[in-house]
Amino acid sequence: MLSHTHGLEERIPDHMLKGHDHLSIIPHHLGNWNAFENQVLLNKRCLNLGMAATRWGRRIGTAAKEELRSKKGARRDSLMAAASRAIAERIPLADLAVEVRDARIPLSSECEILRNYPPSLKQIIALNKMDLAGTSAVKVWMEYFRERNCISCGVNAHNKENIKQLLSLIQRQVSELRGADQCDNNYTATVMLIGIPNVGKSALANALHQVGRISAAEKGKLKHATVSPEPGETKDIRSFKIGSHPNIYVLDTPAILSPKVPNVDVLSKLILTGAIGDFLVRRKEVAQYFLAIHNSCEQYKKWAKLSAKDNDRLFLNGTTETSSGLHMKQRNQIPTDHTQDCIVQGVRRTLFETISSSEGDIRCEDEMEALIARQFSALREAFHVSIECEEDAHDKVAGKLLNLYRTGRLGHYILDHLPRNIQ
Repeated sequence: MLSHTHGLEERIPDHMLKGHDHLSIIPHHLGNWNAFENQVLLNKRCLNLGMAATRWGRRIGTAAKEELRSKKGARRDSLMAAASRAIAERIPLADLAVEVRDARIPLSSECEILRNYPPSLKQIIALNKMDLAGTSAVKVWMEYFRERNCISCGVNAHNKENIKQLLSLIQRQVSELRGADQCDNNYTATVMLIGIPNVGKSALANALHQVGRISAAEKGKLKHATVSPEPGETKDIRSFKIGSHPNIYVLDTPAILSPKVPNVDVLSKLILTGAIGDFLVRRKEVAQYFLAIHNSCEQYKKWAKLSAKDNDRLFLNGTTETSSGLHMKQRNQIPTDHTQDCIVQGVRRTLFETISSSEGDIRCEDEMEALIARQFSALREAFHVSIECEEDAHDKVAGKLLNLYRTGRLGHYILDHLPRNIQ
């Protein structure tokens, strides 16, 4: 199995861990030419991020590491330690391990516990939340894993057809393991879902259980794993039946993270994607990191049609109104739910206008800081956040912005770099 070293150092207190959730199956073999084209596009995107946002990420990672050092005496949570031991004890007994990773960080979200087991352990890498990373980028990473003899798939747990295809992949692997026992109707296989926090193991377990029962015409009450964005919801290892003939059970396990802190680059990505809670650094700083990434890529150009600059018109919910007419409505009814389409469109428009009107070279750190400061002021209005206290307003803007990023409302992003070119 692929092993990727992150330069681990300090211990992570487990109360920082952040919750659960999200699979579109795509074939894990690509034509070389398509892989090459996708590789070029992905490398271009990573190059942009490397030039403009790496410094911001390291700033976040360094601040988080310093905060961890100040908590060095904190003991690990006994529940996390017990869960880690329980999972380690059961892995050798499992027929198949499905390591669920975040497709936005295919290497940084590796679950280290699997490094200690031999290649004889059958494994699948499920790049979950593929809808947040983008299909072309995920295909390149699947090619990367395929070259290392790793079975991988891109997934989105909320698409039933995708879950059916993942279930078929699991069933094929189990069939290979059965060997001479193909005619044994009592054969039972166990599949373990393993991963760090917030990669979507429980959502995936629920989806596999629901689709598997329907396919097998099973009767009885449907079970549900608890899905939550908060840490610690999955406290026990639970079993869900996902197939018959042969019988296949999937085990949903508590999220586990290494007791050591990754290097600052990996740490910043774990914080930005939500695998580690925002409390180590201020939310405003995490949101600034996201804006540095966003400002360094070309995602904003897709929102040019939302700009109100040329014709003083805004496009909200598929309708068009003059700015004065819209402002009149806003006086009477200001939306407070930042996930509403009209608010999201306004945020996209704000990001487009602030970037496209910037005259400085954002590869310069001072210019990037100035742009981000202007964006925070503009986003406060887009989110309808009161300015009674500037620091509180910035925190609210940051929280809303990070939520939109983490739920895919602001485009596709992949944060890890490919270690080398695909041959």
